[in-house]
Formats: sequence, structure tokens, C-alpha cells
Amino acid sequence: SSVFLRVPLAGCQAMSSFMQERAEEFSAWTDDLPKILLCGLARSGKSSIHKVVFHKMSPHETLFLENTPRPEVKTIANNKLIHFKICDFPGNHHFNEEYDTIFFSKCAVLIFVVDAQDEPYTDALNMAKDLIKRAHKVNPNVNFEVFIHKVDGDLFLSEEHKMDMQREIQAKLTEDLFELRVDAQPTFHSTTIYDHSVFEAFSKVVQKLIPQLSVLEALLDLLITNSRIEKAFLFDVVSKVYIASDSQPVDIQSYELCSDMIDVVIDISCIYGTVPEDSEAMAVDAKSSCVIQLNNGSLLYLREVDRFLALVCLIQEENFDRQHLIDYNIKLFKEALVQIFQNAPGSGQQSTGLRSQPSR
Repeated sequence: SSVFLRVPLAGCQAMSSFMQERAEEFSAWTDDLPKILLCGLARSGKSSIHKVVFHKMSPHETLFLENTPRPEVKTIANNKLIHFKICDFPGNHHFNEEYDTIFFSKCAVLIFVVDAQDEPYTDALNMAKDLIKRAHKVNPNVNFEVFIHKVDGDLFLSEEHKMDMQREIQAKLTEDLFELRVDAQPTFHSTTIYDHSVFEAFSKVVQKLIPQLSVLEALLDLLITNSRIEKAFLFDVVSKVYIASDSQPVDIQSYELCSDMIDVVIDISCIYGTVPEDSEAMAVDAKSSCVIQLNNGSLLYLREVDRFLALVCLIQEENFDRQHLIDYNIKLFKEALVQIFQNAPGSGQQSTGLRSQPSR
């Protein structure tokens, strides 16, 4: 005997649409690009973070963002060093355990966003420890980052309150993971889209995706030593994420100055620069440069070193009297970058020929 099942047309279309969405969702994970997962409860600020950092959205515009209906995967490929995918999961997304291998096996970084204004954080931390446990089981090489987000407004006027809140969340999550015998070491960042903190936090995330990071740091160390530069950052011009810096500790004020300089250069270039009408490029190129003198005896020096890659240096004014030598060393740095782009990681560890300035 035969049994015929009558399915309404609307039901077939809904099922077809659902299957198509799942297929598109999984297809984004089939390549070998590093993946960054943005997870957290609804309205914790996940979409705001990646749209402000990577899509130049104004922080105030994020107030009008709607809830993310389904996982959104975007490819970030601004230059030859930044090339990865970022996946923004909606807060109500159910992570089915049968798909853990698909999502976590090619995940390089899992960022969990905690809304700092949504106390007592119980639901967020329970979700965080569950995802970290499952991701670590599938892929022990995943880097876990916790963004304690929205540390702005009247609730967080003092740095002491921010630090106390971060210590509380860090202690609780670390204790929960220890009890679950999960050997994962999350890194914690206090962030907000209304200052540079989210850009600095994402800089440290992106650096973990760059296998040539140690070579870049060594090259920058050579550059600042031989050119008497105080501090040097290698920036992605589009996102203002710094890809590398020299080995000296990063001072947040120095980073903010260098980051703001990029905005100044882009704004002036857009007004006075020339870009072909059919081009989608920004009004900066490999010849772009800028010097800004500060009122404390220092100056900022920017040089574009590749497509959407800029070297921003903090230099004492008295050490800038031999600019031609600094420019020559930057030229050698650019040549070393080309070797890094063309060869396997580590091949850039060759003699750079950087020339030293004479000591005084």
C-alpha cells in the first residue's frame, strides 16, 4: 500500500528557505580563512562592535541597529596582512552540539561579549562557560577573548569601578572553567564603542591571526632603534586596528594620538586628494605622508607603506632633523614587508640594512 503525505505549499517554501539559510551559513566555514566568532546575549553590543571597527559606522548610528536575525558572516580583507572572516551570532542563536565541529574546528578566536550594564551577569557567564567548554573540546587552539562591553555612561565614571567589575567577572568565569576542568585561558578587555578601547582590544585579537607578528615586531624594533623613534605602530588604515608595534609596552595615550592622526589624514585626503571617479579606494596611497607637531616637543609621522597599511611613529622633534635617514630606513622596512608578503612566515628574518643615526 502507498501512503501519500500532503504538505501545504507555504510549508514547503518555509522549509526550503530554512534549508537554504542553513546551507549558506555552513558554506561560509568551508574555506581555510581564520574565523572570528562574535557571541553573547542579545543586545550585548556584538553587531555594534564589528560595524564600528570594520565598517566605519558612527557609534551614535548603532543606536538604530535592529537585532541580528541570523548569523552574519563578513570577510575582512583590507590589506595583505588582514584576511579573515568574522561571524556575528544573534543572541538567541541556539548552538546545536551536532554542529560544534563545523563551527569550532576552523575557529581561530571566539569573542564573548558581556554587557557590563546588565548585572548580575549570571546568564551571560553561563553561556560563556558553555561555549568555551564546547569550543575547547573541539579545538584546543581557539583563543578566547571576553569583551566586557558598554563601560561608558554614569555607571563607569571611575577607572576603579571598571577594574573592580572586570576582576569580578574574570574571577567568576575562571573559577567556573576550573571546576569544569577546562584548560582555557580567556583574555579580558573592558571596551566601549565611544572611545579607543574597542579598537585597541580588537587590535590584540587580530594580532593573534598574523603568523608573521614576531617578524614584524623585530623589524619595528630595528626601525625605532636605528632611527631614534620613540614608538611605532603598523596600522590598518581602514579599521584603525594596529597590526603590530615595537616590543615596548603600548601606552594607550600614544595609541590614541596615532589612531586620531589616521582620521586627520583621511579627512584631509578626501577633501584635497584625488581619486578616480570609478574607484572605490580611499584618497590615500603609497606616497601618502603626514607630519603633525605636538605641543610637548614630540611629533607624529605617518607614512603609507602598502595598500591601506600605514606606519605611524612618535618621534622627539630634535631627532627629526635627519628626516632623510628616517625615510631611508622606512624604505627598507617597506622592502622587508614585501618579502614577508611574498614568502612563507619567518622568511622576512633577513638582514634589513637599516642605518643607525649617530648618537649625540
